[in-house]
Amino acid sequence: MSGEGERSQILAGRFEARPDQLRRIRHALARALEEAGVDAEGAADTVLAVDEACQNVIRHGYRNGSGAIVLCVERGGGELVIEIRDFAAPVDPARIRPRPLDELRPGGLGTHFIRSVMDRVEYRPASAGRGNVLRMVRRIGPA
Repeated sequence: MSGEGERSQILAGRFEARPDQLRRIRHALARALEEAGVDAEGAADTVLAVDEACQNVIRHGYRNGSGAIVLCVERGGGELVIEIRDFAAPVDPARIRPRPLDELRPGGLGTHFIRSVMDRVEYRPASAGRGNVLRMVRRIGPA
């Protein structure tokens, strides 16, 4: 992640992009947020948003195939900066849209939730070839 102010890395990990790894990701993130002093509500919302994003990578990026997810979380300047990188085929950010809220059916609400709890959400192509980067920023108070 870039040097936007003084930030400290609170989590950096590489995980297999499989549904059975989501619990491991949630646990590692929750522990890192707690150790970094993030309040319980902010931590819970952040963990759920990251879980939703990782589910989308597994389901839509890798199409339930194999791959990796790299999760980096930094804290500083009163913000959490979360980057989720995958190595799947590049995605057109314009195609990442939540479904209408009035459609009653499973799925498609994760992007609504992510956008509701994060202050900024950006989709970027990976800098080195294949893959995508989801960058989410959430204000959390002083570091």
